[in-house]
Amino acid sequence: MVTFLLERTAPLSPDEAWRRLTAWPRHGEVVPLTRVTVVPPGPTAEGTLVVARSGIGPLGFDDPMEVTVWRPPAEGVSGLCRLEKRGRVVRGWAELEVHPGPGGRARVIWRETLRFPLVPERVLRVAARSVFGRALNRLLRAA
Repeated sequence: MVTFLLERTAPLSPDEAWRRLTAWPRHGEVVPLTRVTVVPPGPTAEGTLVVARSGIGPLGFDDPMEVTVWRPPAEGVSGLCRLEKRGRVVRGWAELEVHPGPGGRARVIWRETLRFPLVPERVLRVAARSVFGRALNRLLRAA
């Protein structure tokens, strides 16, 4: 099992950083070979299922994640979203936090634990930090 932590200060308000981080289909636009759907469609809440389908054609797998904590940021209060991975291939959890930062900016923390069979931990750790680090940068940069 691999755990990683990514931290960024974004030139966005906490509300805007939260909106961008939790626009789930956009994760599919910034993570290679991945498409993301949400069940049920509509506003996210506890119990929402976010499904990332990674791969090419039939050579892929689903990474279903259930939202177990949904607390958007409010005036002076940090936001927290926790997703529990419910799939057969990828297990673990992810947490996205958005804190008020200096100068009205947002301080973002992405913490994740992954278990992916047949992939050595060292390889998984490097790949996850690289892929998700680039994804986080793109999510916070793109409109």
